[in-house]
Amino acid sequence: MSTKSKLSIDQIGTSSPKMFSRVRTTIETAFYRNNVIEVTSLEQAYELAKKAPGTIVTDLLVEQPEKLGLPKGAKVLLFNDGLITGRQAKLRQLVNDENRSRFGDLLRETVFASRKKVMYHATAYVGLDKDFMVKAHLLVPEGYENNLYSWLLNFQIVNDEYTKMYNESVEIPEGDIYIYCDPDYYPTDYPKGLAVFDADYNCAAVLGMRYFGELKKGTLTLAWTIAERNGFTACHGGQKRFNLPDGKKAVIGVFGLSGSGKSTITLSDHGGKFETTVLHDDAFIISNHDASSVSLEQSYFDKTQDYPLTNPQSKYFLTVQNAGATIDENGRLVPVTGDIRNGNGRTVKSKLATPNREYKFDTPVNSIFWIMKDASLPPVIKVNSPSLASAMGATLATKRTTAEYVPGEDPDKLVIVPYANPFRLYPLVKDYNKFKSLFADMNVDCYIINTGFFLDKKVTPQVTLGIIEDIVTEKAQFEPFGSFADLEYLPIEGYHPDFNDPEYVKQVKDRMKDRLSYVEDLDEFNRLPEEALAAIKKLTV
Repeated sequence: MSTKSKLSIDQIGTSSPKMFSRVRTTIETAFYRNNVIEVTSLEQAYELAKKAPGTIVTDLLVEQPEKLGLPKGAKVLLFNDGLITGRQAKLRQLVNDENRSRFGDLLRETVFASRKKVMYHATAYVGLDKDFMVKAHLLVPEGYENNLYSWLLNFQIVNDEYTKMYNESVEIPEGDIYIYCDPDYYPTDYPKGLAVFDADYNCAAVLGMRYFGELKKGTLTLAWTIAERNGFTACHGGQKRFNLPDGKKAVIGVFGLSGSGKSTITLSDHGGKFETTVLHDDAFIISNHDASSVSLEQSYFDKTQDYPLTNPQSKYFLTVQNAGATIDENGRLVPVTGDIRNGNGRTVKSKLATPNREYKFDTPVNSIFWIMKDASLPPVIKVNSPSLASAMGATLATKRTTAEYVPGEDPDKLVIVPYANPFRLYPLVKDYNKFKSLFADMNVDCYIINTGFFLDKKVTPQVTLGIIEDIVTEKAQFEPFGSFADLEYLPIEGYHPDFNDPEYVKQVKDRMKDRLSYVEDLDEFNRLPEEALAAIKKLTV
């Protein structure tokens, strides 16, 4: 699916209402000013980022740069922000019919204020198969070339190979994505910054925010919105395929916030016991027509804390954000990958990091795993009701990480983030219905895996990976989860729930009541249907 651009003159204006609005036209127009320089290659973007003030050119060489479109001898670039090193979801505003004129006014003033700045325009494809490809445009001011370079590395820069694929994809009645970014501009009414999204018109403005993750997730947010409107389920998670010895294939989707174990599960080779193929560890979509899947990104955006320089994966670093630097024993300038300078040090890691990679899975997804750090739950629960399965995804409970900047919040607080996706721009019921359809109509199995503690005992990665292995090989034998309807659990040595202990049963019910209270208190935009409430309520009595 390709988005529309370069319309015939008879289609320009109000005759194409899906393509033109006050906010979108204000944002798109900014891209064509004479203070804007177009960036058309990764080599050009690399040279701009390398020379940008504040860039640290490390002595780490990019692995196989020619395969990525980079010059031979390209080095890993490090760039640091200031106080804030995570996403700021609370600064997001959604355009609607009531505020469209107000945000249009604000953005006209914003664009005017940048007329004397040199700005850079880059274009990329989001979605890496002709079943789903949209074109995205990013505009950043001089001084933020590193963010533009990382953005092009993260997605897919326009080139001959992908343009051919894009031109062969089915056109959809949607305009390209446009994102205007000015990290140094703080609107008067938004002194801490603003990310304003017009979901109906595929555009956004990110103001007063430097963190690269705002641009990455902002782009994905708009792409997911387009996908949802066109027959796909938006997935902030990881997906991989097990290629089993008997010729069978099993595709699993894993959903959890940063730090939950999502990437560990997705990228694990299971000690060489299985041949696996990775779709992506963060962003993909599932077709509600045939349960096939498409990756939205080619690279990986990982925590540097997970990759000390002794880790072989560190050789796939392309850019690093918000990390220290030092000189090693050989006189090389290298990143300090532990979160010492600040939390949430990050790297854009090359697609070459996983040789077992595909961008489209024709094999339908078999299982979806919700990752929850909930001490009342054993390491794995199977959910047998489509309504409850989707409702549990809508009440996914976990602990927040440094990827989200929430000043003053208790880091140990259990938070609920529907479908582990805090970036949604449309009513929550749409995700509920899309996931329910996968469970009900596509025969997708649903599991909850607890990667935190079960009561006071840690659930180790080895236990979690072993569970998944037993499920995909059909060795797992589930038993009823006490008297809780539609739930089963897998007995695992050392993690047995005691249903004869009234305190334990009460703890499970209390956590389900927390989910019920959350759903009951949702506002109109996030309201779930009564069937979702009823499915959870059955677990509280």
